[in-house]
Amino acid sequence: MPPESVLRARERLVLDHFRDEVRQNWDATLSTFPHPHYELIAQMTVHDGDGEVRDYYTDTRTAFPDQDHELIALRHSADAVIVEFWLLGTQRGPLGSIPPTGGRHRTRMTAYFVFDEQENLIAERIYFDQLTILRQLIAGLNPRSPKGLLTLGRVLVGALRMSGREPDPRLTATSPPDLD
Repeated sequence: MPPESVLRARERLVLDHFRDEVRQNWDATLSTFPHPHYELIAQMTVHDGDGEVRDYYTDTRTAFPDQDHELIALRHSADAVIVEFWLLGTQRGPLGSIPPTGGRHRTRMTAYFVFDEQENLIAERIYFDQLTILRQLIAGLNPRSPKGLLTLGRVLVGALRMSGREPDPRLTATSPPDLD
């Protein structure tokens, strides 16, 4: 494990990153990386570089303008800070092909903030269950009302449309570690 001073510096950077995301201060958030790189494992998508990550921020904050985090735990590994947290938000805009439902979600997630040998943050790799989010977003819809039934249908069509994407090969072309 790295020395305590390195672990504390990594931790401070990650906490600043979380704080700046909630404030929607994208310049400050992006400054935590030399090259911004997000991997969303549930969706098997990668957002690489300043432009793609800013687009990701715009899309997610259009969908959830009140997005926030509740930290649960923070752990260290040899090359990462691992954060368990609740992600919260109310869907006020489209989430990809899924129309706004007005529903709120609180979803447990884990993010790996991966560092290189020079202590640069090189990736944020996020694990979560998409179905948990979707289930919460549609929970308040009334399928007995025409409006609720129409929105539910549009949500399902949108979710199916989004599920047909090819996974990013950077996430599927993996090699097992050498454990010998």
